[in-house]
Parts: sequence; structure tokens; C-alpha cells
Amino acid sequence: MSFRKLFVVTAAIMALGVAAGAALAQTPAQKATIDAAKAQGTVGEQADGYLGFRVPSSDAALTEAVQVTNAARREAYARSAQAAGDGATAEAAAARMFQTQLLPRISTGQWYRNAQGQWVQR
Repeated sequence: MSFRKLFVVTAAIMALGVAAGAALAQTPAQKATIDAAKAQGTVGEQADGYLGFRVPSSDAALTEAVQVTNAARREAYARSAQAAGDGATAEAAAARMFQTQLLPRISTGQWYRNAQGQWVQR
């Protein structure tokens, strides 16, 4: 197996672990709250690997759900970077997760913030 293929396979496996870690940190109610906010365009994925508010929200449950998810992602990205052992940073792991796992899963009509900081609707 070539080095490139090995790297891609390793990155994909680590990304799945990150996604699973973030999913386990949030309750089913928090996931449903975030999913509804994504569908409404209030919340979206960001190129930095975290959820962000596209429009301000005063919904305390939504704010908490986003904070819990982002905290779990932050920990998972740090573990992923450490496990890579190649000097990768948590920020690089987060950006890689966005490109490989989060961006492809964004549904039509939902919003995401690209690397230039612009909100884009899919």
C-alpha cells in the first residue's frame, strides 16, 4: 500500500472516531435541537470543524447543545492530532474532518461557513 493510500485510510479512520466521539457527547435531544437549527439555517458547520451560529439565537437549549458538541469535537480533534504523531495540530485535524466528513454530509438547503469565513447555502 502506498504512503498516500495509508495516510488517507488512517485519516478516514481517525475522522470516524472524531465523529463518534462528538456524537456520544450530545444527548439525543441536543442532536435533534441542532438538526432542527441546521434545517432552519440558524446553525451550520464551519470550515474549522465546529458548529457555528449563522444567525444569533436566544435559545438556551440550542446554545448549550452547540457548546457541548463543540467541546466534544475539540477534545476529539486534539486526540486525533496526537494519535497522528506527525506533528499535526488539533486545528489541522479539525479542518481535515470538515473537508472529509462534515462537508460531504451537509444537506441541500443547509448552511456552512467556508474557509474564507462566508456562509454558503448548499
